[in-house]
Amino acid sequence: MSRDTTVIPFRQIEDPLTEVAREGARRMLAQVLIAEADAFVALWKDLKLPDGRDRIVRHGHGPQRAIQTGVGPVEVRRAKVRDRGDVGTKEKIRFTSAILPKWARRTKSLDALLPVLYLRGVSAGDFQEGLAALLGKDAPNLSPAVISRLTAEWQADYDAWQKRDLSARQYVYVWADGVYLQARMEDNAECMLVLIGATPEGKKELVGFQTGVRESAQSWRELLIDIKQRGLEIAPDLAVGDGALGFWKAIEEVFPSTRHQRCWVHKTANILNKVARSVQVNMKADLREIYGAPTRAAAEMAINVFADKYGAKYDKAVACLTKDKETLLAFFDFPAEHWDHLRTSNPIESVFATVRHRTVRTKGALSAKTAKLMVFKLVNAAAKTWRRLKGENQLPKVVQGIKFQNGIEVIEMPAYHAA
Repeated sequence: MSRDTTVIPFRQIEDPLTEVAREGARRMLAQVLIAEADAFVALWKDLKLPDGRDRIVRHGHGPQRAIQTGVGPVEVRRAKVRDRGDVGTKEKIRFTSAILPKWARRTKSLDALLPVLYLRGVSAGDFQEGLAALLGKDAPNLSPAVISRLTAEWQADYDAWQKRDLSARQYVYVWADGVYLQARMEDNAECMLVLIGATPEGKKELVGFQTGVRESAQSWRELLIDIKQRGLEIAPDLAVGDGALGFWKAIEEVFPSTRHQRCWVHKTANILNKVARSVQVNMKADLREIYGAPTRAAAEMAINVFADKYGAKYDKAVACLTKDKETLLAFFDFPAEHWDHLRTSNPIESVFATVRHRTVRTKGALSAKTAKLMVFKLVNAAAKTWRRLKGENQLPKVVQGIKFQNGIEVIEMPAYHAA
């Protein structure tokens, strides 16, 4: 029985809009490079030569070169700055562009594109042809040899990241989840264990990332012990995740003071799976009334109403809700500005939704180990665009241990004693 081995080559994409975008990118980049050089010159405007002339001045441009970008090769020239002073024993003042490093030939956004293509099953030997279709006919800086070197660099980046010192870090909240992908990983029990943290400044960061078993407390214990041994001594105030994770048992052992908040998105799905489809719309609206309540008392009342309404016919759905009542309502003891962030593990889900969308089943040679490395690079690229927490001014109060009730800071009045 013969197998279909037909290979459909990439077709060069001829798109006038891409040409317009490329020309617009070239003009914009040229303007930004000049503005950057002018800002550097302005910084030293008070530095003069003995004859009164400016010591730091613009000095033309460097040779033209092509930078590979998401819209193809863009021709640019680096703006140059000159120090005209006779400095003697003093050091020359040198200008280095932060936007366009001296030897750069490829934008960082393109580095993020490469693991995407790898996850989609494009082998290293096909990169040149595939990228030519995406970026233009000439991609001289993206040969198979360059791709091999990049993957080695990604491995080194991952190894260094896993050994980084965390002694200066603190995370007020953490979100945990085990994420399965279709990158040739679904045939075994392993998944990506992901831990994202919020700093006291409101910035979200990737804290932990490794392969393991989602439901295994041991896998999560290894991840948490590792980050603690690398200096993360201060326990997070609150952890958010799905109830099915082995994470909860592990964090009770490693960071026993951390409070638990169950994800309402996962809980809602679990409850609705226990009832007929015809009931799900109304039940989902009733669940929304619970986690959208303005106070804990109102939420508890809504839970009682839910139990009375559905208990007789859908007792399993009611039990699924009520058994985790305390961990579902923990967010009420934290600032109201943070509730949208704390009621769900979406900070992880939203990141991996893009990865899942770009990941398809193929018959390439991508191993689970390589998939982990590629996804790590994708998440790091996505991290640069993560939104900060709303109400970041409230985070220092949480760190200080200030109490919140129904999202509002509790002001303790001083006690007065009679003489």
